[in-house]
This record gives sequence, structure tokens and C-alpha cells, in this order.
Amino acid sequence: MLAGMFLFALNDAIGKLMVATYSVGQVLLIRSAAAMLVLLPLLWRLGLPRLTGVARPGLQTLRVVFSTAEVFCFYWAVQFLALADVMTFWMAAPICVALLAPVLLRERLSWPCWVAIMVGFGGVLIVLGPTGAGAPWATAVAVVGTVCFALMILTARFLRGTPDVTLVFWQTLGAGLAGLVLSVFDWRPPTGTDLALLGMLGVVAMLAHVCVTRALKLADAALVSPLHYTLLPWAILFGWLMFGDVPGGVTLLGGAVIVAAGLYLFFAAPREPRPA
Repeated sequence: MLAGMFLFALNDAIGKLMVATYSVGQVLLIRSAAAMLVLLPLLWRLGLPRLTGVARPGLQTLRVVFSTAEVFCFYWAVQFLALADVMTFWMAAPICVALLAPVLLRERLSWPCWVAIMVGFGGVLIVLGPTGAGAPWATAVAVVGTVCFALMILTARFLRGTPDVTLVFWQTLGAGLAGLVLSVFDWRPPTGTDLALLGMLGVVAMLAHVCVTRALKLADAALVSPLHYTLLPWAILFGWLMFGDVPGGVTLLGGAVIVAAGLYLFFAAPREPRPA
């Protein structure tokens, strides 16, 4: 999960750089095409029956919808907000997971954990305050993306029996198809350097998804997903190095509250024993 979060942060920083020139649809299309090229040997080895004959197809479809909406919302929001600001909203995804896990996954949480969940959402409200992240529409899109990310994590917990490659394939295909439709309305021929960066997006994102999918199969959602918070320091670093962005005090305060609540959940939630 830690490796996946670093790769996601790198992917997001490059993505922010690219959406400054190209449409979100074009970015999704090219990055998905590059990821598919890398996936081809793994798909061949897996075989068509295991790729198409997935269990619980309705839930698989929901996961693709959530993952596609999540990545679209992120790239759209990051055009108008600093990378660290958008990432701060994404920090609330594990809080959403912990809130929904007892109902959907039957994962038990103690009352102090429920208090931590409420504190975490208080951190989100701090960031949403009048002196927090600007661009109201971009902020709203970021919040929707956060919820979609949490739902994607939860649906993955129901699909433990599905091979990682299969999950990543359908997720990549969904984003690619959405990008194909959207890029029709706004397409700009990329330069050679930009094409390489867009392709790199696909490879990095694919590796990140593989890491996260594997982590979610090896541990409970309420335990593993708080490691998502390591995105924030990477976002601050990449945002400063690549864009000169320095997060405001309100963003840092809200992020600190969210991270503190998530870390409490991480240490307080019961561990589920796993076979060797």
C-alpha cells in the first residue's frame, strides 16, 4: 500500500502537469492505452476465460464505474486546485471506508473508532471552510471523487477472488472508454515529450492499482486504507517541486485532523488474522 501511494502521488503530479495542456478525456485515453500495452503479456498469460468470466459481474461493473468517476473527478479538480488541496480531500476516503465497513463488510469498530470517524469528517469541514480550498465547483468535484474512491475500495473487498490483473484490466478499460468519448470534444495533438509523459501516466497508475488491489486482498479495509494518508506529504513535496504550490494553514490543519483520525483508526481497529 505504501508503494502504491507513492506511485499514485507521482502519477497525480504528472497528471496535473498534463491537464494544464490537454483535456481530461485525452489524458485518460492515452494513459489507459499505455497501461493496456504493458498489461498485454499478463492478460495473455491469464487467459480470456478468466478475464471475461468474472464472478459477480454487477459488482465488477460498479467498481469500474466508481474507479472511472474517481480518476475523472481528480483530474478535473486538480486543474483548478493545488495538488495538496485535492489530496487533502482524498484523505477522507479511508474515513468513509471505516464508516461504511461495519454495514457493508461487517467489520466491527469500537465506539472510540466512531468518535475518530466523526473527528475525521470534522477535518474535512475545516478544509471546506471559507478560508480553505478555493474554486467551489472544483471543491465539490473533489468531494465526489473522494466518495467514489471510498466506494471503489469497498467494492474491491467483495472481489477478493478476482485476479489482480483482471481487476486492473477492467478498471483501465473503463477509464479508457470514458476518455475516448470525452476526447472527441477536445483533442490536441501531443508533442513527443508530452506523449511519453502521458504514456508514463498509464504505466505508473497501473502499477499503483496493482499494489493497492493486492494490499486490499491481504488486510481489512479499515486497516490498510489509512495508509492512503501517506499521499499528503508526497503531494506537498511534488506540488512544491513541480508547481511551486505551498498549502495554506487551513488545508494543513484540516489535513492534520484527518490524518490523526485515520491513524487512530489504524491502530485501534482489530486485526483480522490471515492464513500464511
